Amino acid sequence: MSRAGRRPPKPTAVGKGPRTARLGELLREVLAEELERIDDVRLELVSITNVEVDADLNRAIVSFDSLAGEKGDAEILEAFSACRVRLQASVGRQIHARKTPVLQFRPDEVIRSAERIDRLLRSHEASATRPAPEPDPRGGDAGPA
Repeated sequence: MSRAGRRPPKPTAVGKGPRTARLGELLREVLAEELERIDDVRLELVSITNVEVDADLNRAIVSFDSLAGEKGDAEILEAFSACRVRLQASVGRQIHARKTPVLQFRPDEVIRSAERIDRLLRSHEASATRPAPEPDPRGGDAGPA
């Protein structure tokens, strides 16, 4: 086949090539399954939202979210720290890679930012739909005297 018939590869960011993206998705699935098996109440309402693997496959940043919100982050991070070795071993057994990336956990700030924006928009809508106080016909404000 001639070169003219092939499409050039799409440019990708460092660490976001097809290989790291596939590995990140595989890690997310493996970690989510293993999370269901862990008997820790601090991790019951937690979901793995994203896994970013660096280009060297040395480190994987695991993003999570929970129904506890920001208030529960410290406890959840503590629980992840306690079971990191178990999760790391499970990943090593299931992904069949030459090396297993070291797992680091952090709250998913994208979801948190979206929630903050949604709250701001809702509060703005609520204040925009409230009727303005009617002026007092005597020339004062409409509030009680």
